[in-house]
Amino acid sequence: MNEKAAVAALAALAQQARLRVFRALVGAGPQGMTPGALSAMLDIPASTLSFHLKELVHADLVSAEREGRNLHYRPALGRMNDLLVYLTAHCCMGKPCAPAGARRRTAC
Repeated sequence: MNEKAAVAALAALAQQARLRVFRALVGAGPQGMTPGALSAMLDIPASTLSFHLKELVHADLVSAEREGRNLHYRPALGRMNDLLVYLTAHCCMGKPCAPAGARRRTAC
């Protein structure tokens, strides 16, 4: 991931509703969710949700796939992991920074 892509991803997530949508999609995993399910779960009006989903798709954090009459939005887990790697690439000057005995949770 390059700096420009990282900035675009972080900018997309730097809004409360979009962060909530993205976290819900990550929680749903690779099967994703329909806009209707997201709207009901997060109590976000459909028109507002559509705008936020478009921004997340534009930042390559979410993909949209038509399945019959429905759209399914899925988290781009690889892209999310690339962003995490980019952000932590130079962590602690190469020295372990997690407290002894702490378990690090790995992304999907």
